[in-house]
Amino acid sequence: MTTCTRVHLTGTVQVALPPRDAFGLFTPSGERRWAPGWDPRFPSPVADDTAPGTVFHVAHADRLAIWTVVRRDLGASIEYCTMTPGRRAGLVTVTLAASPAGTTATVTYVLTSLAPEANAELDRFATDYPQFLTHWQHAIAYVIGDATATPR
Repeated sequence: MTTCTRVHLTGTVQVALPPRDAFGLFTPSGERRWAPGWDPRFPSPVADDTAPGTVFHVAHADRLAIWTVVRRDLGASIEYCTMTPGRRAGLVTVTLAASPAGTTATVTYVLTSLAPEANAELDRFATDYPQFLTHWQHAIAYVIGDATATPR
């Protein structure tokens, strides 16, 4: 019997804004500013897309991922439960801390594949995780006008 893969990935992204301002970049709607193709859809209207219990879905690579805000501390952290049916499920947490350059965002993914045939995809994600966060950092820097940004 082949078991499913579980990964625990943590890395950081530097943001040249104070934590209270950087927080908005990691919200469901705020991520639209810098993540091409990220277009969350809310099945029920929401006044605050960071409120715990908020559900949204995102279509990506011909798959639908369902996300739920699990907890948030405004300006400091947000945690999501995410599930792509038949592929993977887990938690995504972004924690913000003041740094000399603005904010260090610690981004943690704890994911489990939901079927053995999804293991290779999750393994690739884990291998590419450092480059994934580097892309986040460059994309965010570009949209906030950080002088260290490289064009997309």
